[in-house]
Amino acid sequence: MRAALLSLSVLAGTLAACASAPAPGMPPPNGSAPAPIPGYDWILHQDGDDARLSYGVAESDDVRMAFDCRRGARRLDMTALAPAGAEPVILLEAAGETGRFAAAADEDLIHDGLILSAAAPADVPVLRQFRRVGWLARWQDGVREGYAPHPGSGGRIERFFAFCG
Repeated sequence: MRAALLSLSVLAGTLAACASAPAPGMPPPNGSAPAPIPGYDWILHQDGDDARLSYGVAESDDVRMAFDCRRGARRLDMTALAPAGAEPVILLEAAGETGRFAAAADEDLIHDGLILSAAAPADVPVLRQFRRVGWLARWQDGVREGYAPHPGSGGRIERFFAFCG
């Protein structure tokens, strides 16, 4: 009886580990909230039925990550910069949830690299978690870059997702 319980316990632990493993090609989720980057923040722009949420320096072209949507569309377009030759994929993490998005890669003449673009439903787990916790991390070449709001600006994230539906 004791051996059967031990076997069931080991099997349950193994299944739990499999269920929480990241998707193939994803780094293990870190889960810890990053600190805000001085000078960078989440910026929300709304123009009629279009909205953009970007992480960058206000009033500049220095943007690390951007999301665009149409009012009520429930679908987001995402854009990120990458070095030349990078795999055309956007890897995101938010508080333990991860997402891997196949991306189109276009040459970025300004930053001497690539502009990656992908689309996803606004309610995929990693984006739902981003909306809930207010921060996001992007993985590139095994390096995690966190995008956290400064105090008082986190509400922009919720307003963006409410706008998108």
